[in-house]
Amino acid sequence: MSDFDVVIIGGGPGGYVAALRAAQLGMRTALVERDRVGGLCLNWGCIPSKALLWNAEIVNLVRQGDTWGIVYDNLRLDPARAVDRSRKVVDRMVSGVEFLLQKRGVTLIQGSGKLAGAGVVAVDGQEVRGDAVIIATGARPRSLPGVEVDGEVVLTSREALELRETPQRVVIVGGGPIGCEFAYYWRAYGAEVTILEMLDHLLPLEDADVSAQVERAFKKQGIAFRTGARVAAVERGKGGATVRFSAGGKDEAVEADKVLMGVGFQPNTEDLGLEAAGVETDRGWVRVDAELRTTAPGVYAIGDVTGRLMLAHVASAMGVYVVERLAGLQPPPLEYEKMPRATYCQPQVGSVGLTEAQARERGHDVRVGRFPFRANGKAVATEHTDGMIKVVADAATGEILGVHLVGPDATELLAEATLGLTLESTPRELGWVVHAHPTLSEAVKEAALAVDGEAIHFID
Repeated sequence: MSDFDVVIIGGGPGGYVAALRAAQLGMRTALVERDRVGGLCLNWGCIPSKALLWNAEIVNLVRQGDTWGIVYDNLRLDPARAVDRSRKVVDRMVSGVEFLLQKRGVTLIQGSGKLAGAGVVAVDGQEVRGDAVIIATGARPRSLPGVEVDGEVVLTSREALELRETPQRVVIVGGGPIGCEFAYYWRAYGAEVTILEMLDHLLPLEDADVSAQVERAFKKQGIAFRTGARVAAVERGKGGATVRFSAGGKDEAVEADKVLMGVGFQPNTEDLGLEAAGVETDRGWVRVDAELRTTAPGVYAIGDVTGRLMLAHVASAMGVYVVERLAGLQPPPLEYEKMPRATYCQPQVGSVGLTEAQARERGHDVRVGRFPFRANGKAVATEHTDGMIKVVADAATGEILGVHLVGPDATELLAEATLGLTLESTPRELGWVVHAHPTLSEAVKEAALAVDGEAIHFID
């Protein structure tokens, strides 16, 4: 008999959630983690960054004190205390996960695990056997070819989260979620920020209307950005760096005290014994089928290490899916296009489903409804009127294909849109739902009604 029903390598949001669900289902479960449970997300990603972004929101509210009738003198901002608070938040969350693992009876094994035969995981010389093995080792920030991350001037998000002093000048390479979030945070504390994005828009994977709204908001905030900018080199100099790039057919350069590389991730698949175990990879990412099985019998992979959709909540959903199937349950298939996506700069961005351009490319007869937050009573009352909600629907079937939000609390409002897509709702059904007044969520109802030209509080 194996020691365990399932052995999970990696304790991030994919691995630890899989472990908790497996134990909940009565499975003998081992979780192997070389560092702290929670992975990149809890320790050096989602959680500490959101703590810092909340600090940035408070700072910006204070700066707008005249609007609220608040008068002050000698404002002093201390980013070091914001960082200290973020680390306390991390410790609290990690302790909570450790408590849950203990209470559920999960065996937590500290060390580096690797495949060492059928159903065998070697952990620093110790062998652990499981009927099934789940690889959940995640990914880590990468850099551009030829650009060395030194942790002092050229940073990844990992080092940026510990930066206790606000740099005067920051260049961020990459205008995706990480780049936009750090741009908002540093700008709130007074840094001169420049984003260099290779594609045509900031947040290039979002709907074009959403990206345009974020770009307008960033201009108002004083965040500089260049799109269509390809970085050629980052040259270290005395006390900073020169970032050389090309844009619009011209070679340019910008000086910085700190350079943040926000260009994506690379998989943590080194020293896992994958090749010897028969687990195939594609440029380092573990290959899996629709049921998250690898090419080795009894071995599964979940989360960022698969390269499927690199979001913490997707990793968690993958983990639950695998262990429920191992337990003999029949969970619904994972539909990655219906997974929500969120960016936490201000204005916030949330999206689920197809963009308008993607829907048209797939041949849908598209109908679109939009509702701006400037027409929403709660948004006006709180002076958060930048942004809008956009519903993309199929004209023939009425099915909602995508919902895209940019504005106040967009990441929280996103849940209703995600539920709507999961239940294959139509705009009319969303429009029937009575929303409390005054709330930001009324904008979701109005955007749905706008698909048929029936929005009550806005005329397009």
